[in-house]
Amino acid sequence: MTQRLHLVFGGELTNPSQNVFKNVDDLHIVGIFPNYKSAHNAWKAEAQRTVDNAHMRYFIAHLHKLRDEEVAASPTEELG
Repeated sequence: MTQRLHLVFGGELTNPSQNVFKNVDDLHIVGIFPNYKSAHNAWKAEAQRTVDNAHMRYFIAHLHKLRDEEVAASPTEELG
């Protein structure tokens, strides 16, 4: 079975209408979650916690989509 990991992260944007972070060093990494439902719950909690700051945004990154399991891994990936 393929594992479908999701990363929840967020931070302050330079402009609420763009997805450009003000300071990447200050990103809040909420965590990595084993399924979309738990990632969505974590995202929702952080989004609601920061609702009064229009510049704060949280995102869900689908880590499983960053890698194609059908393509052979590089030697470096095999070491990991």
